[in-house]
Amino acid sequence: MQSQRVLISGAGIAGPALAHWLATYGFTPTLIERAPTFRAGGYMIDVWGTGYDLIERYGLLTVARERGYIFDRLAFVDGEGRVTASLSGAVMRRALDGRFFSIPRGDLARSIYDLIADKAEVFYGTTIAALRQDADGVDIEFSTGATRRFDLVIGADGLHSRVRELVFGDESRFEKYLGYLAASFVVENYPHRDEATYVSFAAPGRQISRYAMRENKSAFLVVFAEKEKPAIAPHDAAAQKALIRARFAQDGWETPEILTLLDAADELYFDPVSQIRMPRWTDGRVALIGDAAHCPSLLAGAGSAYAMLGAYVLAGAMRDAAGDATRALPAYEQRLQAFILRQQDVAARFAGSFTPKTTLGIALRNGIVNLMNLPLVGPWLARRMLGETFPLPDDS
Repeated sequence: MQSQRVLISGAGIAGPALAHWLATYGFTPTLIERAPTFRAGGYMIDVWGTGYDLIERYGLLTVARERGYIFDRLAFVDGEGRVTASLSGAVMRRALDGRFFSIPRGDLARSIYDLIADKAEVFYGTTIAALRQDADGVDIEFSTGATRRFDLVIGADGLHSRVRELVFGDESRFEKYLGYLAASFVVENYPHRDEATYVSFAAPGRQISRYAMRENKSAFLVVFAEKEKPAIAPHDAAAQKALIRARFAQDGWETPEILTLLDAADELYFDPVSQIRMPRWTDGRVALIGDAAHCPSLLAGAGSAYAMLGAYVLAGAMRDAAGDATRALPAYEQRLQAFILRQQDVAARFAGSFTPKTTLGIALRNGIVNLMNLPLVGPWLARRMLGETFPLPDDS
């Protein structure tokens, strides 16, 4: 098994998570990442259910909770800053027996990456230029011009996966655009801070949320409806910022201040709210995990959990099959696909309620949020909204 060389494209969450388990089971992982350095940015993610179980299984619960946050309140405000709906954080924690917290995506990614610091080769600023597989392995030509041969290649390279493009076809064949765009950025010294509170302003079809972080930093999440996905390159930050400014230019609350800060933001996460739906995630000695295989959409709030889950299940399948990809990859698909499809269906239905497109929709959403503060109603609704938990296989 130690002779099995696995190339993993993508060093976000899914890739390092897979590298950790493969190294643990005796495989030899190599990670490549398009970005020039480790990407620490991203939005706040909530941890519960399967995600909480996995962080515990990875041995990261203590460090993740130390780097994470406990929000005491969710507050929705109108254009004048008046609170129109609010929810106590205790409702979610009570519904989930205290197994619930929030953590910046970059901090979770760093926690997982630290597990493989001395277990895997990692090459930044590198992508796959060409891929050719046969019955015994996969020949890779890297963007650097170097060539190597691997026993298995895994695409853990996100919504815009290069591995998926090379092996399965163009992204447009698999992307299901849900009609929204999302952006996130972090600034320092923002004057409005509501500690331990997630504050969100909504107008029909658009929403800006902020939350206070440590070291006097504040993070912002911007979501807005867009009927057609705009033709903006993934790394064209200037065009992305211009579109956000245009959509929110007339809004009240703190929006003018936030848009000013957006102009100066060094790092901007920006992507369509889309799902990736594929009939299969494997082809010969190539497999996809995480968003590259089955992105549930940012608004589902579980992409990081499913990235860790795919890594855990695939590595376990490789271990159980003693490195035989012809047995391991079909087993990985069979174990996960039905569960993931159900979660994608739930996420697609949820998108419209996250950022309602009408004044009536906002009023209904606010009413439900206020209703959740009732002792019996809140935990019941929370459990229904958060969905099912995946039963984890044994890792021994």
